[in-house]
Amino acid sequence: MNSPFILLLDEVTLADVSRVGGKNASLGEMLKELGSKGIMVPSGFVTTAEAYRFFMKETGMDAFVVSVLKGLDTHNIKDLAKRGETIRKAIVKAQMPKELRADIATAYANMEKKYGKGVSVAVRSSATAEDLPGASFAGEHETYLGIVGVDRVVLAVQSAMASLFTDRAISYRVDKGFDQSTIALSVGIQKMVRSDVGASGVMFTIDTETGFKNAVVINAAWGLGEMVVQGKVTPDEYVVYKEARARGKLPIINKTLGSKLSKMIYGKMGKGVKQTKVIATKERERDTWVLSETEIRTLAQWGIEIEKHYTARAGAWTPMDIEWAKDGRDGKLYIVQARPETVQALRDRAVIVEYTRHGNGPVLCEGMSVGSKIATGKARVILSPKQAHTFKKGEILVTDMTDPDWEPIMKIASAIVTDKGGRTSHAAIVSRELGIPAIVGSENATRKIKTGMDITVDTTGTKGVVFKGTLQFSTVQHNIAHLPKPKTSVMVNVASPEHAFEASFLPVSGVGLAREEFIIASVGVHPSALLEYKKLSPALRKQIDVKTRGWDDKVAFYVDRLSYGIATIAAAFYPRPVIVRFSDFKTNEYRTLLGGEAYEPQEENPMIGWRGASRYSDARFAPAFALECKAIKRVRDDMGFDNVIPMVPFCRTLKEGEQTLMIMAHEGLASEFAQLQGHRRSEKAVPVYMMCEIPSNVILAEKFLDMFDGMSIGSNDLTQLTLGLDRDAGALSYIGNENNDAVKELISKAITACKRRGKYIGICGQGPSDIPEFARFLVQEGIQSMSLNPDVVIKTIDAIYKTEQSLSRKV
Repeated sequence: MNSPFILLLDEVTLADVSRVGGKNASLGEMLKELGSKGIMVPSGFVTTAEAYRFFMKETGMDAFVVSVLKGLDTHNIKDLAKRGETIRKAIVKAQMPKELRADIATAYANMEKKYGKGVSVAVRSSATAEDLPGASFAGEHETYLGIVGVDRVVLAVQSAMASLFTDRAISYRVDKGFDQSTIALSVGIQKMVRSDVGASGVMFTIDTETGFKNAVVINAAWGLGEMVVQGKVTPDEYVVYKEARARGKLPIINKTLGSKLSKMIYGKMGKGVKQTKVIATKERERDTWVLSETEIRTLAQWGIEIEKHYTARAGAWTPMDIEWAKDGRDGKLYIVQARPETVQALRDRAVIVEYTRHGNGPVLCEGMSVGSKIATGKARVILSPKQAHTFKKGEILVTDMTDPDWEPIMKIASAIVTDKGGRTSHAAIVSRELGIPAIVGSENATRKIKTGMDITVDTTGTKGVVFKGTLQFSTVQHNIAHLPKPKTSVMVNVASPEHAFEASFLPVSGVGLAREEFIIASVGVHPSALLEYKKLSPALRKQIDVKTRGWDDKVAFYVDRLSYGIATIAAAFYPRPVIVRFSDFKTNEYRTLLGGEAYEPQEENPMIGWRGASRYSDARFAPAFALECKAIKRVRDDMGFDNVIPMVPFCRTLKEGEQTLMIMAHEGLASEFAQLQGHRRSEKAVPVYMMCEIPSNVILAEKFLDMFDGMSIGSNDLTQLTLGLDRDAGALSYIGNENNDAVKELISKAITACKRRGKYIGICGQGPSDIPEFARFLVQEGIQSMSLNPDVVIKTIDAIYKTEQSLSRKV
């Protein structure tokens, strides 16, 4: 069309931001440049910034806005709401200038020629100052879905223009210093993807919590995408590791089934532009994954290509925030919006701020974490933004969910807790932009927390926790760019996958200990119960069904969950080594898992009972150990994380070591494991380490090292077994200390044996993290690596470096 007011979407590029805004420019850019990559974007047309200015001038709305906003104080929420409503109503009621109306009618008629009479469209606002680096805010303006017919399209365009003056948009522009009278808005009219009978969601090409750059995070729910964007539903979440694409793989490293309790669909076509309604989902929909693994990988591939294109355009890494939809009629996936991610992408990764909570309290609720921080304050439960005037600065907002109308309240909150929503919901996105901690998808926060309660919100893990009471916490800020680099390799202990991405930014050589127990505990079901699911009582099967939603095959559930946990840690640190220890639960710990009491004996002293390698070849547990082997094989071979090194714990005898290696070979963990020559393995074998935590491991070190490629000292267990203690018994805890001469003598011998054989020797016990002088002893003995808890990595690196310098001066 030859009109200053209308442009076809496929005529627009990123060079046209000033005319069509960030969203529309991005859509046009993808249509024009990325279609050859197979990325599908619905076409349409846009009204330009000139069209908006023409409308405002011709109707007298430009002068009206200036007069209404004169003397505005955005902190007066009641007055802000009143002025905003006055402006919006006036814009919607104004008569659309006939020239602009005629151009819109012609453009829509052309769409009907292409797609059929009464084509359904999405009408999206695109302000000329939104979705730009340093000026992005979730859901500032309105979107209208399923619009049919010229009259409704015109009304939707006018309503979108009016949404330039929502309360949150006015407030946001004041905060960013934009002149309210010079701002403009473009409107995109795009062929509607029938996700109302399909699915939709959001995709980020960065982990939105930590800034980890090698992950694509996809959220998905049934129906129209507004439910995910606004946080009105807890979606499925899928995480894909994108850097493995260079090795011919695109592994899914995590899948979390969301509750998806409701969905948005088309409503009856009455008056106005709101043509949607929200209905409850069926149980089958709640228990079913929204996307297949093929679709997950397709979207991830598209996300990577979009990021690559925008990075090339910007000349700097540009992670993306993308909205997608699946048409329920043609079954195809589409990209409906893309913008640069502007929170984590601009974060200074050289500076690490560690939050540490001191003490515990009654847990009120839990949900997904946003922000990796801790906040305390008085709770205020509000279920509608109309109650905004009751909210006081510094309080903790507790609500069902948030949408853009909540922004003035969120700006003054110290933390946010919602019942609904996922990590890409409105509440999550805005909390990140505001730099405040949030917990989303708690399901029951508004029932468990009462207004006026003193509470503590802890989001330092993936699972955020709300505690009753004001708990003490401390913060420490580190600049890793200024840290020295010791010769001794420093690694990190990763307790659970949820901390892996954040820990990956620490200046470490890899993971010295990743414990399977934490993953198994999150599974919550004894592996033997899953293996014998059909033999269990109906009542127990019902409990297990709740835990395994989304999986019909219970054994596959266990292997998948183990694989995802291990893969997440491996992905976070790739290509740095990640030493994964096979399960070392004690019988009392296994008994706490669902179904565990039927499979675990009661032992008087489980600490020195049936644990570690003793279980692996025992008929009572061997099938469960085989599942652990399958999980590591999948991570190494299928997902491509060859940085994973398996480690055998608590191996009392040479026979146990040989039996364990033979089982691993039988399970196909790696073909080289079969190359056993007596007790000797082929030098070509994939590395397998053992824990050195029993005196027999030191006494027979040479023979154990014939089988294994290295040792990791478990100083906790080595101390208890050297000194004849039970480290769970507190009465004698004053004796158990790694600085004991007998313990240090054994450690020294283990280090010497490994160094003599040219094999790996490290330590992953608690000692170096807690006892600085013990860390110094290890440096003196020439240990190859120390694996530390994340909270002491920074200070211990400095201590190790000083010890090395001191020793070199003495030499």
